[in-house]
Amino acid sequence: MADVVSKSNLFRPPCIHRHWISIFPNNWNFNSGVYSSALREFPSLKLKPMSLRSSSLGSDFYGPRIVVEQGKGMPKKGNSKASNSQMSLLIGKAQKWWEKEIQPNMKEVTSAQDLVDSLLNAGDKLVVVDFFSPGCGGCKALHPKICQLAEMNPEVQFLQVNYEEHKSMCYSLNVHVLPFFRFYRGAHGRLCSFSCTNATIKKFKDALAKHKPDRCSLGPTKGLEEKELVALCANKDLSFNYTPKPMEPLLVPAQEEFVIAAAAAHSNSNPPLPLPSTTSRSTTTQEKTLVTAGR
Repeated sequence: MADVVSKSNLFRPPCIHRHWISIFPNNWNFNSGVYSSALREFPSLKLKPMSLRSSSLGSDFYGPRIVVEQGKGMPKKGNSKASNSQMSLLIGKAQKWWEKEIQPNMKEVTSAQDLVDSLLNAGDKLVVVDFFSPGCGGCKALHPKICQLAEMNPEVQFLQVNYEEHKSMCYSLNVHVLPFFRFYRGAHGRLCSFSCTNATIKKFKDALAKHKPDRCSLGPTKGLEEKELVALCANKDLSFNYTPKPMEPLLVPAQEEFVIAAAAAHSNSNPPLPLPSTTSRSTTTQEKTLVTAGR
């Protein structure tokens, strides 16, 4: 057997990707268990009957022709778990819809402190806060148009707040309808707030055209309102610290001084009014006493 194998050219290196090797003798029993086990171990081998002797390889063997094709083998059963993990990895890397078409002037808010700081650092720039939810169909349909408007208005800052990740913060800000928008600017603070969908996008465009022109606001940037800041600070689910501003004292003493000064000026310009006489007071008192007694 060794001499016969040595005569063959089985170990000649292949020069092409597809080659034919005849390794089975002519009297081989193809119904035996060895043949079936060989097929199970090498599923990529294709057996074709060949009646003529293979003269190209110089082999004394007869039998079926084995076609070996590179890169077309069937995956083994043990690789099923690996393929499933690869598919789940590819699915996990799929881009989320609210992360698509994001412009440089769009930013996702990560916390309550991030929202407050972003509004304060905007200065006189117009800021649009977009409240959305991943499971909201209206938010998903409106997102491409918001990204398009952000691209057309690079001077406007867009802040995105994920409702599912910041529910507690949205409750403190009284946001209960989605999609929801709030416009802020400089010392004016909140300019407007409304909810709109893809069908009512004109409301958003009108508000953007109204508040977009450059304006110079006197005073520091306001950002969120005082009651909203206090509500965020009181929320135990948020790590937000805020010191409420001291209440301004009432101007009652100054008002009293103004009233006294006005009364003095009036007395200097006009003579004092005559006081009612004692006789008239006594007469009036007697009349009231009589009326009371008569009743």
